[in-house]
Amino acid sequence: MKQKTILIKNAHIVNEGTIFSGDILIEGEYIKEIGESISAKSSDVYVIDAEGKYVLPGVIDDQVHFREPGLTHKATIETESKAAIAGGITSFIEMPNTNPQTTTIEELEKKFEIASKTSYANYSFMFGGTNDNLDEILKVDATQVAALKLFLGSSTGNMLVNNPKVLENIFKNTKLLIAVHCEDEATIKANLETYLEKYGEDIPVKYHPEIRSEEACYLSSSTAIELAKKTDARLHVFHVSTGKETELFTNKIPLKDKKITAEVCIHHLWFTDEDYEKKGALIKWNPAVKSKKDRDKLWEALLDDRIDVIATDHAPHTLAEKKNVYTKAPSGGPLVQHALSAMLEMYHKGKISIEKVVEKMCHNPAILFQIEKRGYIKEGYFADLVLVDLNNPYTVKKENLLYKCGWSPFEGTTFKSRITHTFINGNLAFENAKFHTFKSAKRLTFNR
Repeated sequence: MKQKTILIKNAHIVNEGTIFSGDILIEGEYIKEIGESISAKSSDVYVIDAEGKYVLPGVIDDQVHFREPGLTHKATIETESKAAIAGGITSFIEMPNTNPQTTTIEELEKKFEIASKTSYANYSFMFGGTNDNLDEILKVDATQVAALKLFLGSSTGNMLVNNPKVLENIFKNTKLLIAVHCEDEATIKANLETYLEKYGEDIPVKYHPEIRSEEACYLSSSTAIELAKKTDARLHVFHVSTGKETELFTNKIPLKDKKITAEVCIHHLWFTDEDYEKKGALIKWNPAVKSKKDRDKLWEALLDDRIDVIATDHAPHTLAEKKNVYTKAPSGGPLVQHALSAMLEMYHKGKISIEKVVEKMCHNPAILFQIEKRGYIKEGYFADLVLVDLNNPYTVKKENLLYKCGWSPFEGTTFKSRITHTFINGNLAFENAKFHTFKSAKRLTFNR
């Protein structure tokens, strides 16, 4: 819905640690005014009565895999960004392990071109580091690209960077934020051999957290952090999954001053190893979902600000692929449509405040990546907004899924909260389960 002026009335506005009642006037792409009572100055103004609803800044998901180009039987930028805005995610940062991999400027720009034509949500992409592309890394414009992604543990796409000299060179020379997947490859291989000897290829999936173990995660994360300190690099550790790793991070300084930051994902906050029996490979992720004790420690670190960001690591595969034996069943699952609902469910359970959800999913990604004019409800900022009804339950079913892969680890789960409206750059893109065909997404830019 392309609308020049929109007035949201009578909302509970959540921003910067407070909730207050008020109105929001949107003109063009931007938030024009926020006030206690704003009147429509002409009949052309489209008024939305948000009585009883909450308005949040649009969620910024700093880690997704939308599988385009090359893996489009699993997902596309169009299908997954559509699911994202239905879930209140208005901006995403996508990963480089596509086919071909995003490890040259040419391939990076091809992805931006696809997104410019098909994406429902605002977009950026991470550039991929390898053992031999430092020259290409140094060409990347830091004002136009979210970050550099390094796989220090193997995952989908085989982009493992395992040469210590190369790693140090990258850390020393790039001005980009370095985002890392941390799992020690040698530890994983040794663990896997033990289970292959016992079970062959069809290893019970419950042993996934023993194979991709706490030791593998901690060894890799601690090594990356030591290297970042040595080289003064700006490091962001993706999808922390163990309690032990949370001890590596600090809450002693403001986020804007941190050189080393951390992210936790929805699945590590929701599931535990007890869920493998029922969910099987549907909750097989790298790093693995681990114990209840690990989950409790992740929550503790999230709430005391050692962990800075909540993301999805949305990484769809087909159900047919997931039904393979352990060694051939890929890791990852779809999450963007339900991430905000899941965190609001945790609010209902008393685990986290709505203000803290907004801090970790909206404000902090904007601070951490220095994203221009997004992540907050502020006059002069892009009008990326989400209206939420906290008392409008729905159950996740196959028929209401928007993912191209057609499944969700949350199927059968009833969430108390529902996303009713999503605005992208001032345009009402999603309203009461219906999409407006006008795409208003923009390439993210960065204040660097």
